[in-house]
Order: sequence, then C-alpha cells, then structure tokens
Amino acid sequence: MQTIANRLIPQTAVFRADAPKWAWEVNVLKSDQINAWCMPGGKIAFYTGIIDKLQLTDAEIAAIMGHEISHALREHGRERASRAQLSQAGLTALSLFTGVRGATLDAAAMALNVTVTLPNSREHEVEADRIGIELAARAGYDPYAAVTLWQKMAKQSGGQQPPQFLSTHPSHSSRIDDLQKYAQKVQPLYEQAKK
Repeated sequence: MQTIANRLIPQTAVFRADAPKWAWEVNVLKSDQINAWCMPGGKIAFYTGIIDKLQLTDAEIAAIMGHEISHALREHGRERASRAQLSQAGLTALSLFTGVRGATLDAAAMALNVTVTLPNSREHEVEADRIGIELAARAGYDPYAAVTLWQKMAKQSGGQQPPQFLSTHPSHSSRIDDLQKYAQKVQPLYEQAKK
C-alpha cells in the first residue's frame, strides 16, 4: 500500500501544487467492509475487506487510491457540506415564508435531494474516477485496471444497486463505460510512465 501511495502522491502536483507536501499517511484497517477513503490533507484508509474480497491487483488498488485521493484534492467533502447547508437554509426559508410544513416540506426536501444533491454527488464520483485513473496512469499503473475493478465491484454486489437517479454514485455499468473511454485517453500517460 505504501509503495503504491509513494508512486501516486508525486502525481498529485498536476492537480494541486501543494498536495505532494501534505502529511500523507496510509492506513490499512482490519474490517470486512468493502471501502476505502482519503481525508483532506492526505490521510488514506483501506479496509482489508476491499482488498481480500475483490482480490485486488496493485493497479486496481492504485485506481481506488487515486479515486479517493482525488476526492481530497478536489475538496468534495467540503463542497458537500456547503451544499447541505444551503439546502437546509433554503428549506428553512421555504417553511418560514410560505408556512409549508410536514409532508409538503418533506416532499420538497426529497425533490431537492433527487434534483440537486444526488446529481452533484455523482458528478464528484465521475470526477474522482477520472482524476484517479489519470494519477494511476501517470504513476505507471494500467488505467484499464479501473475497469476490471468496477467489473469486480458489480459482480460482488450481485447486480443489487439502487437506480442511478436515487444514488450518490453512478451505476456500475455507467461507471465502467466512462472508465473505458477515459482509460483510453490516459493510456499515453501510462505508456510514458513505463519508459
């Protein structure tokens, strides 16, 4: 894990000049969960469940790590918090100025979630996927590993996934299609890194 991080971290400068100087830290947490994350400032965590259950290759780990690093580089967590505050303020104003309460206010909150919050979360996921495989390619990891990773994720989920419009993440098939196209775009970076 540390070796993979050591290859990815210098590549972050392409997206954010200060990022290589963050206090990067890689942690492997013993848990059956299929999960990984990266906090602002560079604290990376991988659960053993994602590594073991999916039988990940180094290149697939690099795709995940690159994805999670991308969330930190783009400050997606901060953006989500800001949007949530704005949404709550808007709903409070709607209630105060119109007297809307109860089920009607709940319906307005649900509509706001489906039309604004969830699509923005999916956009963050797509952006993190794309930046992540670019980081991996620049570090010398095959960008097509992101495709095999999501094929494994789809298989692991047994096809069980909420409809995309009700999810914070793109569907597995949408994600795989986009990653195949984007991997082709960054393939020259991978070829250059291998030299």
